[in-house]
Amino acid sequence: MIKIIAIRKDNGNHSNPCEAISHFKWINQFTQETGISAREVIVEFLEKDGMAYVETSGHRVYCGVRNNGRIKYVQTYSDGHYDNNLLSLPEF
Repeated sequence: MIKIIAIRKDNGNHSNPCEAISHFKWINQFTQETGISAREVIVEFLEKDGMAYVETSGHRVYCGVRNNGRIKYVQTYSDGHYDNNLLSLPEF
């Protein structure tokens, strides 16, 4: 399980701002390993039953994969609804 701690966005024009996230900075909660991974790598990780979350106000909000028909991207969800907690993270 990894905790997403920062994001990097590309400069493209996207109808959904979550689609603009190109890279994720993360920390493995078990090993304390850190890394930076491209969107495609995190999508593959999540699709292979990996878990990722964002911590917001002391609560974990888990990430899921969405598909807009062109690309797969990562977005957080809670209570069965997708939201934009990733966008509130610092950028690197």
